[in-house]
Amino acid sequence: MVVFDADHEEHDVNALTTEQLDRARGALVGAAVGDALGVPYEFAPRLSAQTEPVMRGGGLGDFAPGEWSDDTAMLMAVARAGAEHGSLTTQAALDTVAEGFLDWFSSNPPDVGNQTRRVLSAALRDRSAERSIGATMLGASDELLRSGERTAGNGALMRTAPVALAHLDDRDALARAARAVATLTHGDGLAGDSCVLWCEAIRIAVLESRIDVHTGLDLVPADRRDFWTGKLDEARENDPRSFTPNGYTVTALQAAASSILHASGDGADHLRDGLFTAIRIGDDTDTVAAIAGALLGARWGRSAIPQKWQDDVHGWPVIDGSPATAVHLGTLADTLVAGPIPTCG
Repeated sequence: MVVFDADHEEHDVNALTTEQLDRARGALVGAAVGDALGVPYEFAPRLSAQTEPVMRGGGLGDFAPGEWSDDTAMLMAVARAGAEHGSLTTQAALDTVAEGFLDWFSSNPPDVGNQTRRVLSAALRDRSAERSIGATMLGASDELLRSGERTAGNGALMRTAPVALAHLDDRDALARAARAVATLTHGDGLAGDSCVLWCEAIRIAVLESRIDVHTGLDLVPADRRDFWTGKLDEARENDPRSFTPNGYTVTALQAAASSILHASGDGADHLRDGLFTAIRIGDDTDTVAAIAGALLGARWGRSAIPQKWQDDVHGWPVIDGSPATAVHLGTLADTLVAGPIPTCG
């Protein structure tokens, strides 16, 4: 299939180059390594500029060294649904995403965001044979939104990268899917916007090997474009360390974008410095680093990610008796860009 991006450049996503496939894999593996690097420092005192983060585990959930947290676990649920269905715009695909979220939540994970916990708990309580699980979860998300509670946390943005890979051929479908997957748990329009913007940036990075965090502005509602333009300009102009606390989806996106835009070097050096910068901001370190890692990986590719990090990362789900690894993430990326898994029978 041939697609034209916002600048009308033509891409055939059925004939991705070796380098583009490497970058697609990098989006998922980059998110996972960012998550695992950030885990030990979540809500801990800010690291100095001279301290290099390491995957030593611990954190809020007493994670093992290299173990990813809710950020990548929920990303895995989205990726697996995309691998099964192709597009993430259909109700069937959203039902599979929702089931994946509940499978993970039912495994008693050690660290779950407050907003996500409330929505998933309500979906488990209210599920019934008369209503699809995706619709049930969306209803719980909407109920929380209408209650007046804050619903623009960073928990949708952290898991959004697979949506970009599933829709490399259609930026409009990407925008619909990113918002739909976000809204399952995060009903605030800003949460959806942030996912749209980040997914389009990932899509462009994979296809064109460049970072442009402004490229998706035309995909957000017209009445919020000036708001987002200003926020993205702030990320480019200000010190990354100014974007804290960053549990709010807007500030989390700014923190990740600023870390990337202010990182030094090229290739593996830029990826490493961008992740370290994201973690040194402090506060929600694993989530900001996971968000940044997805775009850095999409720009520089899996091949730019240190092999030691790739070897060490692991986490939910358990596959054939062992935790998932970077190998599984790479395979999911290949499937997402190629289309849905064929069904038998």
